Amino acid sequence: MGRWSRRVAELFVTRLGGPAGMRWLDIGCGTGALTAAVATRCRPRTVLGLDRSPEFVRAARAAAPGTARFAVADASALPLRDAAFDAVVSGLALNFLEPPGTAVEEVEGQPGWSGRAGASLRTSGTTPKE
Repeated sequence: MGRWSRRVAELFVTRLGGPAGMRWLDIGCGTGALTAAVATRCRPRTVLGLDRSPEFVRAARAAAPGTARFAVADASALPLRDAAFDAVVSGLALNFLEPPGTAVEEVEGQPGWSGRAGASLRTSGTTPKE
């Protein structure tokens, strides 16, 4: 999403909110714009960005704050255990998953999951507004 990724991530994190100390998961993190926004704005206990592209994960690691962690993983087979996250987000990535509901089902299927979740999507012909 290029030029809009960081701007959308900042707005998204501000609107989603949440207390400090939460454990965050970013599904389909791409180059890490949303993961970085969580790391700098939300004072998380942990934040983990996942993407199936090793190239995107390398770029995200290079650009994000040191508190953010990244791993190569597919949204249809998340490497999670026992609801290890309080918040699960996906910024502009669900559009690229086939089928997009698989990632949501993966999160909902975690034992004990009752956290907060949010996703931002881009639709054709739209631009973010403040």
